Amino acid sequence: MLENPRSPRVRAVAKLTKRSARTETGLFLLEGPQAVREALTCLPQSIVELFATPTAWEKHADVRMLAGERGIDVQYVTESVLAAMADTVTPQGLVAVARQTPASVRDIFAASPRLIAICEEVRDPGNLGTIVRAADAAGADAVVLTGRTVDPYNPKVVRSTTGSLFHLPLSVGGELTDVVERARAAGMQVLAADVKGDDLLRARAEGVLERPTAWLFGNEARGLGDDLLALADRALRLPIYGRAESLNLATAASVCLYESAFAQREGR
Repeated sequence: MLENPRSPRVRAVAKLTKRSARTETGLFLLEGPQAVREALTCLPQSIVELFATPTAWEKHADVRMLAGERGIDVQYVTESVLAAMADTVTPQGLVAVARQTPASVRDIFAASPRLIAICEEVRDPGNLGTIVRAADAAGADAVVLTGRTVDPYNPKVVRSTTGSLFHLPLSVGGELTDVVERARAAGMQVLAADVKGDDLLRARAEGVLERPTAWLFGNEARGLGDDLLALADRALRLPIYGRAESLNLATAASVCLYESAFAQREGR
């Protein structure tokens, strides 16, 4: 059992809360039974190390069973060691170290996708995690991160995805112009979510949303500049019927993705 919170092994795991360490090692941190469970279920080969307190290991029988089936050993740790490793204030007794497994933009568009989320300079970890989760729920084929979008392996992003990080391909570090070109070459239209755009309901009535679509979402504060909007085939906005000034980016993205999902399924 690991008992020393200051041991080199514990410090190496704890460093993964920092982007520099994640970039250097190609690893990232998973915390809690849900994240570990999804990784073991969907991408067990990504798990490098698995740590648990004896109490948590006994409590989460499903995680214990999955780890056994995948041939992944657990390293027992004390509560203080787990707290030193984790990013959260109240960790849930399970921590894993996993390999980053980003997909290539080329492979994503070669698979003839029908619905994709493109995030350009999305900076808030909670927003990005929620968009990944919404894309997963709406049946999107992938999420593509461009520009200076926040690191998807940031612990806050990973937690916000609630396991969806392991459910669909995710590409990192692409240039928006290249991504848009690949989307069009794959037969997709590019729709930008922007307050200056046309009414989304009107576009839905015109049948626009039935087509294979790559949705483009911009920065929380600035949105998409005119130069970036010009890359899209059309900009659409969500109508606001109440007195709210605007919608949170992740909320708006969720609605856009689901509107496309509804229209595409009705079209079939």
